[in-house]
Amino acid sequence: MKSPIVPCVLSCLFLSMSSSSAFADFPGPAKDYHGFARHDFVVDGCKTTVVAPKEAAPGKPWLWRAEFFDHRPEIDVALLGKGFHLVYIQVGNTFGCPDAMKHWDVLYAELTGKHGLSKKPVLLGLSRGGLYVYNWGSANPDKVSCIIGDNPVCDFKSWPGGKGKGKGSKGDWAKLIKDYHFKDEAEALAYTKNPVDSLKPLAEAKVPLLHLAGDADEVVPYEENTVVIQRRYKELGGSFTLILKKGFKHHPHGLDDPTPVVKFVLEHTQRTGA
Repeated sequence: MKSPIVPCVLSCLFLSMSSSSAFADFPGPAKDYHGFARHDFVVDGCKTTVVAPKEAAPGKPWLWRAEFFDHRPEIDVALLGKGFHLVYIQVGNTFGCPDAMKHWDVLYAELTGKHGLSKKPVLLGLSRGGLYVYNWGSANPDKVSCIIGDNPVCDFKSWPGGKGKGKGSKGDWAKLIKDYHFKDEAEALAYTKNPVDSLKPLAEAKVPLLHLAGDADEVVPYEENTVVIQRRYKELGGSFTLILKKGFKHHPHGLDDPTPVVKFVLEHTQRTGA
């Protein structure tokens, strides 16, 4: 007499294999990235990088880094080790402008649809990358598990505009005005959709924020960026965590030991089911 267990096992195995192959593999040959498989390909005309973990965590969570790929990658590598994918798209140093955000929309749709990644990525914005993560996050608050800022730009009047205590960057300021299609500086200064102005959707969606910030930052002044975000987000009822690096300037970024950030991410991705 044949055991009914055997066909059941085979059937379950087949379903498992079918499920795991339901999503497309990432294109391009795999390259080494800190011991993980890196894939480089093009999405919506933009060079894109996806680094895959050795084994994806349940729900296929991912970290979406804006700008400066592989600079101080301690957080990125630690999360790869926890089963997160790492994602980066090159949109040409365009300061999180609306045109750049359209490319982000296309990449999000491809990664969550074609490749089955989580519907709620973790966003990481280092320096000017803060403009990208907050601009995309505030426009898509239901698609974000949490946001990490690392000495992030949260108001372009502060940097590159240099209209506060920081020195700014004349060349970047001129490029930003062009990338946002402002007619002149006056229109840029009157803009009301900087990250510091656009926190309400994130607070209403209960998206937790974490900033690493040096209180002696001479490039992206702490008082004009992180302090404003912290105050306004708390006034809106949002959750804000600050890791203050006392006496630190804009560099170095990151943390030698990323454990506090990894703990924050795991707590909030598990909370959202990301």
